[in-house]
Parts: sequence; C-alpha cells; structure tokens
Amino acid sequence: MNKTIRRASVFALLLVLALLVRATWVQFYDGKALADDNDNRRNVIETYSQPLGNIIVAGDAITGSARTKGSDLAYKRTYKNGRLYAPVTGYASQAYAPTQLEGIYQDLLNGTDNRLKSVMDTVTGERADPGDVLTTIDPAVQKAAYGALGGNKGAAVAVDPKTGRILAVVSTPSYDPAQLTDANTAGVAWKKLNADKDKPLTNRALRQPLPPGSTFKLVVAAAALEDGLYKNVDAPTVSPDPYTLPGTTRVLENENKSAPCKNASIRVALRYSCNNVFGKMAVDLGQDKVKAMAEKFGFNDDEQDVPVRAYASVYPSNLDKAQTALSGIGQFDVTATPLQMAMVSAAIANGGKLVSPHMVSQITDSGGDVLKDYDDGADTKEIVSSSTAEQLQSAMETVVKDGTGTNALIDGVTVGGKTGTAQHGENNSKTPYAWFTSYGKSDRSGKEVAVAVMVEQSDAARSEVSGNGLAAPVAKAMMQAALK
Repeated sequence: MNKTIRRASVFALLLVLALLVRATWVQFYDGKALADDNDNRRNVIETYSQPLGNIIVAGDAITGSARTKGSDLAYKRTYKNGRLYAPVTGYASQAYAPTQLEGIYQDLLNGTDNRLKSVMDTVTGERADPGDVLTTIDPAVQKAAYGALGGNKGAAVAVDPKTGRILAVVSTPSYDPAQLTDANTAGVAWKKLNADKDKPLTNRALRQPLPPGSTFKLVVAAAALEDGLYKNVDAPTVSPDPYTLPGTTRVLENENKSAPCKNASIRVALRYSCNNVFGKMAVDLGQDKVKAMAEKFGFNDDEQDVPVRAYASVYPSNLDKAQTALSGIGQFDVTATPLQMAMVSAAIANGGKLVSPHMVSQITDSGGDVLKDYDDGADTKEIVSSSTAEQLQSAMETVVKDGTGTNALIDGVTVGGKTGTAQHGENNSKTPYAWFTSYGKSDRSGKEVAVAVMVEQSDAARSEVSGNGLAAPVAKAMMQAALK
C-alpha cells in the first residue's frame, strides 16, 4: 500500500471514529436533554396521553381530566370551582408551564414520578398510573373567605395554629384555570388575563407583599416585651403625643385624635392603634432588635415554601431613627403577605410557638397508598415566651372587645385581633390598604384558627377604608366557618 492510500485510510478511519463518538454523545447525553426539553412536543403528547392525577380537598377532587377531540393531546385538565381554588391549584396547561401545586407535583400528577413505578413499569418502561395530592384546605373556610371578599381586590389566609395546616388561601379577583388548559384557546385567555389591570393571575395571599400598617405593631410589641423594655402590656410607656420623628420636624399623628395615646400602655396603644407609642417604641428598641423579632416570625425569609414558595415579607436594613419609627407602625419599606401576618397571629395564639404552615397533608399513589406524609407540627419554633404570648393575647382580645376590631366579635369564641390601615402611594395619595390579623378560639370545643385579611381595593369611600370596616368582617366569616 503506498503512502497516499495509507494516509487516506487513516483519515477515513478517524472520520468514522469521530462520527461514532458524536453519535454516542447525542444518544446518551444530548438525547436526555432533548427529551427533557419543555419545547419537545413529544413530552406534551406523553403528559396528556392519559388522565392526570388529582388535587384533593376534604376528600373531593377539585381537578379532573376530559377527553379532547381532533388533537394529538388526548386529555386536558379540568377544574371544579376553578376560581375558588385557583390560588391553591394553579393551572396545568397544554401550552404553558404548570404553576402552584400543579407545577410542584407535576411528576406525581402525570405519572412520571419514580416513586409511582412498579417493578413491571420499570422493566417495560411504561408510565405509571398518576398519584394524587391531598391538601389541608377546609372548603368551608375557603368559601367563607372568597364570599366575604366579594368584589374587593384582596386576599386572605387561615392557619390552624397548633398544626400549621393552612385552611384557606384566597386571592381576589381570581381566574378560572380551565381557561388556560387547552392549547387551542389558552393563548387568547393568557393575553387577556395578563392585560387585566387587576392582575387576577397574581396570588395575593402568598406572593404580593404590601405594607402591613398597624398589624405590624404586634411584632414591635413582642420585641419590647421580650427585650424587657416594658414588663407587661399594662405598664405605661414613655410616649409623647404628638411624637416628632427623630432628626425631623415631622409629627407622627394618630388616626384618633382624642385617643388616650400619651404614655399609653401596650394594651391601650393596641386598642386605639397609637402610632406615637409604637413609633417611639421601635426607636427605643433600635432597628436591629425590631428586625430580629420580625425575622423570628418569618420576615426576610426568601425560602418560605408551603409548599408553594411564598414571596418574602420584608423588614429593611440600614434605617435611620426616623425610618425606624415609621417601620414600627408597618410603614416605610416594611412589607408583608397575608400568609406572614397569619403566621404572626398563629404564633401568638399558640403560646409563642410557630408551626411551619403547609397546605399539603399527603401525596399518594393511584391506589391511595401514602408516598409522603407531611407531619403536622413537625417543624415548630419558639418565637416568643409563653408569658409574652399570653400578654399579647390579652391585649389583642381587648382590641376586639372594645377597641378598633369590634367587627370581628363572635359569640362563644374568644377572638384577639389587630387592625391595620396602611398608607398607599406618594403622600398617601391612593386608597389605603385595609388589614386585619386575628385568632379565634372556640369556648366550647377548644378549636383554634388564625387568619389574616388584606383588602387592597374596594368600592368603599376613602373615609370608610379601615381594617375594622373592610377586613375584620372577612376574618370573622372565616373564623366562624373554621370553628363551626
């Protein structure tokens, strides 16, 4: 063989080897990436080739699957009371990535979760029958919150303080997830929902932190009692009225000009929602101590999963004294979700211990066998001492008995609460946010529930916007439903 032919043969052999290496790479490495690509049509066809598993509320499926016609996608997702449960379920769409519980448990619900596979499924490579997601949602509480919010823009959350079970997650205005399930019609619905100025796709209960206003005074009061700044809720404070913000000429005014807020005790200051008391208290404590207490309750936690990831509620850093005073009344850059403020009331109601909130109790296979049990009370932290919790309970009950929260009174139930009206817009030029956070304990059964309600926008006149007027009645309806 001459030299030229030999070289050509070697070159050809190298080309063949290179081709084999590339083919192997594509087959075993790129192949998996391509198979897992969200844009791979085969994945969508496979996902919707059979009915999906279901999301369950109180033993009833609030999701389903329906046969399609004239499509290579054999089934599509359906929803029962879709608008009511949208903040819980999210949506499973043939056109868009799934959200909320539909997204978190998509492998379980479409049968690709390895925990579902039998030995035969593993051998044959067949997809397993899908599993189900059992929620902690109480349909009575969910419906009560949704109905009471009515046409208002807002949100509400209810939690069992002893177990951490989330009983309701409501956001209004809502949307019907069924609008987004069919690939042929989802695009039009998607554009319309995203163009809506009221943002119905936003989960306001978990993912829209807003200034919590005076409901945050509970956190400041907790910090003051734990620090020993004041011995109890009935000790007089050092609180001039009016109180001038440090380093400024701005006076921190009280909504009720005739309220006995000068040097008022924590009980009286919560009862009348005295801004001067809690602004001064935050400054006396210092921003670091207020921030530390806020973080114990859950603020600044950007990994709060229930299991849907909630957006972090925020207590800011690097504040001057004037800003610290404003933070003490839940203003400046302090923000909170309804979930966060429900957690504050839940910890106080539970003797100072916060049980991590969760809205899934179990996930099961198609036969009902439990794959994972989310233990109630498994993750519990002491936020404040039992003594501080008892003090705050007593003060919060005063707020409801004859203070700013009387619209939450319920016969046969011990109710403690705190109202809030948070400024909105530059120089408070927009309609304020109305807040109410509370707990209720049945005098007969001992059952408990903690709730938080935020009304972002309503038809009420600006002068009528208040936590007691708009949010407390919603909380009352939820507590009645939970304790019935």
